[in-house]
Amino acid sequence: MIETIYIEDAILQHPRVRDIVAKFPQARNISCARYGEVFNPKAQNFRLQKQQPALILAEKYNHFALPAPVGYGIGAARNYYFSHMLNCLYDCRYCFLQGMYQSAHYVLFVNYEDFQNDIRRLCAESPDENLHFFSGYDCDSLALEPVTGFAEQFLPFFATLPNAWLELRTKSTQVRSLLNREPLPRCIVAFSLSPEPIAEKVEAKAPSLQRRLDALCKVQQQGWQIGLRFDPLIYQSGYQQQYRHLFEQVFSRIDLNRLHSVSLGVFRLPENFFKKVHKLYPEEKLFAGPLTHQKIGQQRMVSYQPELEQEMMRYCTEQLLNYIPSDKFFPCTV
Repeated sequence: MIETIYIEDAILQHPRVRDIVAKFPQARNISCARYGEVFNPKAQNFRLQKQQPALILAEKYNHFALPAPVGYGIGAARNYYFSHMLNCLYDCRYCFLQGMYQSAHYVLFVNYEDFQNDIRRLCAESPDENLHFFSGYDCDSLALEPVTGFAEQFLPFFATLPNAWLELRTKSTQVRSLLNREPLPRCIVAFSLSPEPIAEKVEAKAPSLQRRLDALCKVQQQGWQIGLRFDPLIYQSGYQQQYRHLFEQVFSRIDLNRLHSVSLGVFRLPENFFKKVHKLYPEEKLFAGPLTHQKIGQQRMVSYQPELEQEMMRYCTEQLLNYIPSDKFFPCTV
């Protein structure tokens, strides 16, 4: 799977680096001073690199846990995200990462302990508040778990923090590390789900809906709390029937008693990201849909026309509230 591994000079002998390199004995190992030398140059083709991404092993020096964007949350007043990894194994056409980064290579920051120290500091500063930490913002939390050991390392750590909640957001079926340990009460395993006819068109390389549901059910049966993330909503002809059928499929299988939260949001991209992605994939039908450029908050965004956005949110909200209580529902309206 990984043919080339770039490694920063300063961490060549890091135990986590040595363990990862040993998993790919046939890969080329190339040293570099800093990961940005490989990841940041502008003269790169994201689309071409996505066919065979390299793995870059790096060390992060600061900004470990950051305040989450406004409107990003599932009930807590204090929300943070942290990115042990940049970029994703999957190739979803709507993903903002392909507009944010110059490179499709995976960057893995191996100094997990520095992330943990920063998270511990934030929790200690607000001991009487629940803090939510989201790990699947710049990557999929679990897709590369056999390589990264991320959940294996961070779940025991979060178990020591009485006021910290962790969300693992994923489309992956890599849930063995969850099934092999006792559930963590303050962890939500959140699965991103789309109707199969939509997922087949815009979620390249991701597991099918049925495989995701199978993984979700295994995790839930083990005792983990789960989250359902219907985000982004994608418009196509007949979307009402497709989303209604999706909700029927999901709620016919899950245990509502172990459902932590459901979130819902529409497709949006920052305008500059959209221009870059549209240039990469000019033939993509998603970008030929009923989209408009508008100012949302302080940012110029590309999204569906406001009337269509409202219609999609209203319809899917009504459908979801047939299955769940309103206190578990967190629509993203920002």
